[in-house]
Amino acid sequence: MYYEKLDIIRKLMEDKEEFLSNYATLSSHAERKVKEPLSPIRKEFQRDRDRIIHTNSFRRLKHKSQVFVAPLGDHFTTRLTHVIEVSQIGRSIARALNLNEDLVEAIALGHDLGHTPFGHIGESVLNKLLSKGFHHSKQSVRLVTKLEKNGKGLNLTSQVIDGIKNHSKPEGEFLNYDSVKYLSLEAQIVRIADAIAYLAHDILDALRSEFLSIDKFPSRIIKKLGERHSERINTIVIDVITNSLDCRNDDVIQEQLGFEGKLSTGEMPWIRMSKDLSDIFTELRNYMFKNFYHIISDSDVGVTASKIVEVIFEHLLNNDGLIPKWIRDISDTKEVAVSDYLCGMTDNFALSFAENIYPGISNEIFRGRI
Repeated sequence: MYYEKLDIIRKLMEDKEEFLSNYATLSSHAERKVKEPLSPIRKEFQRDRDRIIHTNSFRRLKHKSQVFVAPLGDHFTTRLTHVIEVSQIGRSIARALNLNEDLVEAIALGHDLGHTPFGHIGESVLNKLLSKGFHHSKQSVRLVTKLEKNGKGLNLTSQVIDGIKNHSKPEGEFLNYDSVKYLSLEAQIVRIADAIAYLAHDILDALRSEFLSIDKFPSRIIKKLGERHSERINTIVIDVITNSLDCRNDDVIQEQLGFEGKLSTGEMPWIRMSKDLSDIFTELRNYMFKNFYHIISDSDVGVTASKIVEVIFEHLLNNDGLIPKWIRDISDTKEVAVSDYLCGMTDNFALSFAENIYPGISNEIFRGRI
């Protein structure tokens, strides 16, 4: 009896969304490919968040690389800590702009589920080996729509799937209206929060490992963003919020804060930085690609990780019986089945799997660390 009446809880939470910005995505507008009865106590995007958290793919993120391959230090970033940080930054922005935090959280926690072992190193290898190429954002969508729950998928809302699908950014400048104008503001928040999070914690990892030192960064970047981790995040997040205040659709707050954001003709409110900070942010991102990410990928450890992915791929292609039957059954080709199985591997599992094929292949990865 009480259970039947519990839906008043969800309805009350949905009613509160009437006070969100007119530009916010409402839970009541959520759409699923397969219709389901509504939860009595949770809104639709909350259900998506919970489904993502309870997946095998989400659990495996704790042993998937961010930058360093199979990091041994307890304080280095992994994919799991990364998505949590993206969620935290994204929710802070969404709350300040009166947008839908639940949608931001669900997209953030699910956006990197499709990463390969060894992060972007493994992704680059698969992109070369697969006839149709590979990108982790597409694999993330494939995971939540088809692979999870042994081939049933999670039946997430289209709004969450769209945010996961479109979170990636090209190297170089990416902060422009044309690249996000078709996305919900919540999806735009995750897209920018992703970059804020990984640049901030990757700088920490570079400093912690003594791969870089703070004096190696261009002085104008550090002067603008700050010397401490918290300063850098705070500076960028506040800039994003103050330059995206029109997304609140709240004239009183914009007037009291002296908001002077100008939109180009035909533009709708969008999530953005000031031109000054956008230039600094892009410069920092380019610096990290040149002086950190690409160097790690081209290092002996990075080359070994690439070789391991190649070896596993070829071995599975010739021995597809090693792939679980349910994956083979739902994959269109043997190549796709290999990709699906390989992508699900953590760094540690991939290392162990490769060692069983070619003993000693992973020695370079642990040289000097054990």
